Amino acid sequence: MEFKVSKEFIHQLEELINKKNDSELEVLLNDLHHADIAEILDELDFDEATYIFKVLDSDKTAEILLELEEDLRENILSRLSPKEIAEELDELETNDAADIIAELSQEIKAEVISELVDVEHAKDIVDLLRYDENTAGGLMGKELVKVNENWNVLTCVKEMRIQAENVSRVHSIYVVDDENRLKGRLSLKDLLTSSTKTQIGEVYIRKLNFVNVDTEDVEVARIMQKYDLEAIPVVDELGRLVGRITIDDIVDVIKEEADKDYQLAAGITQDVESNDSVYELTKARLPWLLIGMVIEIVASFVLKGNESTFQKYSTLIIFVPLLSATAGNIGVQASAIVVQGLANGTLKDFSRAYFTKEITVSMISGSIISLLLLCYHSIMYQQYLVGFAISISMIVVILFAATLGTLVPLFLNKNKIDPAIATGPFITTTNDVFGIMLYFGVANLILGF
Repeated sequence: MEFKVSKEFIHQLEELINKKNDSELEVLLNDLHHADIAEILDELDFDEATYIFKVLDSDKTAEILLELEEDLRENILSRLSPKEIAEELDELETNDAADIIAELSQEIKAEVISELVDVEHAKDIVDLLRYDENTAGGLMGKELVKVNENWNVLTCVKEMRIQAENVSRVHSIYVVDDENRLKGRLSLKDLLTSSTKTQIGEVYIRKLNFVNVDTEDVEVARIMQKYDLEAIPVVDELGRLVGRITIDDIVDVIKEEADKDYQLAAGITQDVESNDSVYELTKARLPWLLIGMVIEIVASFVLKGNESTFQKYSTLIIFVPLLSATAGNIGVQASAIVVQGLANGTLKDFSRAYFTKEITVSMISGSIISLLLLCYHSIMYQQYLVGFAISISMIVVILFAATLGTLVPLFLNKNKIDPAIATGPFITTTNDVFGIMLYFGVANLILGF
């Protein structure tokens, strides 16, 4: 059952902290999952959270560190000595420890590394710190189980028992040669059903998905998602096995990328959180609002240029908001599907078949909307030619919006720009200007202006 933080529970904790009743605090918290404790600490002030953190054992608090909000984690770490931080990191897998060390200042970082008890653990962490955090090297952990292709099954089992002591979850058994180059993977079933004298080179599976240390994290996520992998090995430039990436790290990448795309689609230019400062939130949101303002001013000039038209046919101006909203929705829908296709790999570049399909869908939608609009205008205003002009204009604007929504993300993607930016203000504001131009252009043509 999922644990829910209640006001009564927080109050009980605060009373125990005030009384310095460490034993009862441990009893109350020790049976809880580290993610639940992290949620509790987020509800307390810094002093109370730090107090609880120091009361609990490091094997528990190490996992809690990973779950804390960044501000709280930074504050707690600032109140720990380098030796205390090192004790926490000794309990973590190398990739998680490297992530936390990367958040420390250069001076503290060196002190913490020097305090790590396990020298091999420290070497692995230092090795991971040299990789960019947005690459496979920055994501991978060093903990894995590997066997040599020249070993027999008996030797393999003995070595695996030794290696498994340092690995929390064994997803795969990797096979390497004498130069540590990745050759394949070993099936547990094949290991159990083979003779103890059988050489590993005779039974291992050679077909294997892997990534390079420089592979971008989003590409790693795409590969693991495509092939439904729980873990994937990482090799260096020489093909040597240097680590593995597990699904829990990839889930974080997918979430971060989804959050980033969602914010871009909303016209937020920087990665921000709800608890960021007013200045940071304003700085992230204002640019697209200013761009939108400029574009809408252009749209107002288009309206002014057609003042004589809507003075004679006043109902034309009445349907401008409907036109803008419909074109904006059509454009956003089209671009959202393209961005989704680019993200999951079902659409890699311009496809004539897909473009034809999108235009067909938009044509059908536009025709239905325009027909309803024609009926409504004819009933309400009895201006049949004007109603016809508005309806035809609407179809043209919808087709334009669909074309823009389809092609712009593809263009951005081809030029290495995140296409998610096309699903928000960019499409809607651009459609406003060109949509209004097309609307009055077609209407003027039909009405003889």
